[in-house]
Amino acid sequence: MLKNIDTNDACKMLYELPVTLKTETVALCDALSRIVSETVYSKIPVPPFDRSPYDGYAFRGEDTQSASRETPVVLEITEEIPAGTMPRFEIKPGHAAKVLTGAPIPKGANATIKYEYTKFTESEVRFLKPVKPDTDIVYAGSDVPPGAELAALGAKITAPVISSLANQGFTTVDVFKKPVITVISTGAELCEVGEPLRPAAIYNSNVHTLSAYLKDAGAAPVNGGVAPDEPAVISDMIGKALPDSDMVITTGGASVGDYDWAVTSAELLGAQVLFWKATMRPGGAILTAVKDGKVILGLSGNPGAAVLGLLRIAMPYIKKLCGRSECFFPEVSVALKEPFKKSSPKMRVLRGRLEIIDSKAYFTESNSQGSESASSMADCDLMGEIPMGSPPLPAGTIIKAYRI
Repeated sequence: MLKNIDTNDACKMLYELPVTLKTETVALCDALSRIVSETVYSKIPVPPFDRSPYDGYAFRGEDTQSASRETPVVLEITEEIPAGTMPRFEIKPGHAAKVLTGAPIPKGANATIKYEYTKFTESEVRFLKPVKPDTDIVYAGSDVPPGAELAALGAKITAPVISSLANQGFTTVDVFKKPVITVISTGAELCEVGEPLRPAAIYNSNVHTLSAYLKDAGAAPVNGGVAPDEPAVISDMIGKALPDSDMVITTGGASVGDYDWAVTSAELLGAQVLFWKATMRPGGAILTAVKDGKVILGLSGNPGAAVLGLLRIAMPYIKKLCGRSECFFPEVSVALKEPFKKSSPKMRVLRGRLEIIDSKAYFTESNSQGSESASSMADCDLMGEIPMGSPPLPAGTIIKAYRI
């Protein structure tokens, strides 16, 4: 077992553990936010035919080149083509077809014009200016050509992806099964949400907070209940959860004073402890063990520290477990908007948000940076890092941050 492991090493060790991925097929209406298990390509062009972008007329641009207000060009109207109706006639010299928005362009036509830019009757249309060929036609495949990649392996399905699949007529999509991650909370002081709050008790917010992050990553979190501060009971609850889970997360019992709870619980279960504690603050109170090829992750009971440990160290592995191709948060360089007034014997992970001022990227700290603060994540879209051994830093100092 490694102790006080470098944060990057802890993340790498966990991420490199093997995972087993299973797949399933889901209805398109249920596919939002699922992870694609097989790259999907387009089968047909979109649009599937040359179409009109608006109500007007389709014609040969060559026929209008001599048009002017003084000498308009007059074309005979062959037919009216509503959307959803195939043309009956080919456009020949001297002819035009009335087309409505979305209607197919008849063979022979190579341009369209809005009706309000012409003079027309039921039988003819007058052009007061020339229109070049290839003007205002939405060509087949101009949006999506056949064989185009619509959804890549490991990508999270978004609303635009749903739209692309629907445009192709797909009714189902192959996705990775959501890994089941059981979250077990420890601590006699915890009270479940919805119950009357006992004296000296606090609500068990961690299970809901962590579950939300897990669900957003693509997992299926399960509330594993609350365990008392007893290693044997915690170990038993983990052991009962493991067979039906792909991963188990515990919160509480991972700090220095609780060393025996976290490690002893894992050892009682026969799990291999990989590391305990990482060199980051907050969130460094973290335990990782493996049992039967499944990860047991022990996080701090403090809400802020638990979330930072989950995001900074465990989230890349969790995304990998979900089948995602992009598992790491994007890195950015930002300037401290305000001075950071503390020394950093350990690497500090700061919660904050990105601000762009005069085209420069700044890191603005959240109001609270305490381990216990859950509210500090509310307006947080960046995790900033102050390197280990840093003195107090002035405003404007460039630091590394992660977009979350």
